Amino acid sequence: MIPNLVGAGLIVIGAGLGLGKIGGSAMEAIARQPEAASKIQTAMIIIGALVEGLAFGALILGR
Repeated sequence: MIPNLVGAGLIVIGAGLGLGKIGGSAMEAIARQPEAASKIQTAMIIIGALVEGLAFGALILGR
């Protein structure tokens, strides 16, 4: 039981770090090229959804 909880914690931490990196990089890109904000935001949302889906899948399969 404890190894499962440690694994779940690592998954959540990894997903949080990944989403933070995605958001930070997107904000830097928008600051550099404000005219491309909509394209950058769309890509950020798609990638963020994929990262969250991967994390949820790992949590469910790790039970």
